Amino acid sequence: MLKKHLIPCTVILVLLVMAKVFAYKLPKVTKNLAKDNYTNTIKEAEEPAFTIAQLEFAEETLPIGDVKVNHKMKKTLASFSYKNLQTNRLHLKAAEWFPIIEPILAAYDIPNDFKYLPLVESGLRGGVSPKGAAGFWQFMPSTARMYGLKVNKRVDERYNLKKSTIAACKYIKELYGIFDSWTLVAAAYNVGDSHMRRQINKQGQDNYFKMKLNRETGAYVYKLISMKEILENPVRNGYKGQKALIAYNEIESAQVIE
Repeated sequence: MLKKHLIPCTVILVLLVMAKVFAYKLPKVTKNLAKDNYTNTIKEAEEPAFTIAQLEFAEETLPIGDVKVNHKMKKTLASFSYKNLQTNRLHLKAAEWFPIIEPILAAYDIPNDFKYLPLVESGLRGGVSPKGAAGFWQFMPSTARMYGLKVNKRVDERYNLKKSTIAACKYIKELYGIFDSWTLVAAAYNVGDSHMRRQINKQGQDNYFKMKLNRETGAYVYKLISMKEILENPVRNGYKGQKALIAYNEIESAQVIE
C-alpha cells in the first residue's frame, strides 16, 4: 500500500521541482530578451536617419567620398537645425510662398529646388542688402529692370512675389544656357555670371563642389541643400511638430499677390 502511494508522490515531487526550475529561469530569459531589444533600439536610434550622399540640389549630388565636402555639408546642415534657428518662421514663409513660386518655375522648366533660393536670399535676413539688392529674390535695381521689373520711387516690383519670380526664372534660364549646371547657376546667381566664368576659367574646374570660391558663394549651394532638407524632412532635423510661435506678418498680401 505504501509503495502505491510512494510512486505518485515521487512524480508530484519531480514535477514541483521542474516547475520551480522553469519558474526560476523564465525571468532571466525574459530579462535578457528585454535587454537585447533595448540594446537594438538604442543602436537603431544612434544610426543616422540618412547619409550626406543622399543630399542633392536639382538632382546634382555631392562628390562621393570627399571628406571636405562632407564636413562642410554637415556643418552647414547643423546650423539650420531647429536648436539653432529656434523658430518655424521659414516653414511659415514656405507655406505662403511656394504655392506661387512652384508653378512659375515649372512653366519655365526650372528645377523645383530653386524655390528654396528666395528663402536663403531673403527669408533668413530680409530687407535690403548693403549693395542694394532687395525683394524676395534679392535683385539689384539694374538687374531687376533688365528682366522686366519696375523699380522707381513709386513702385518696386522686386517685392511682388509673382512678378519677381518670373524675372528670376528668366535670369536663371539665361544662366543655365551659360553654365549648363544647376549648382553653378545657383552660385552664379549669388556672385554674378561674369565672376563665375572668370573663376571657372582661372581654376580650370566647372564642378561647384570642387571649386575655391569666396566664403558666401562657396557656402551658397550648401545652404540651399540645407534649406531643402529641413523643409522636406523637418522631423529628422529637430522640427518635431512644433507649432508656429511667430505670426507671419513680414510681407503684406498686397505685395505678395498683385
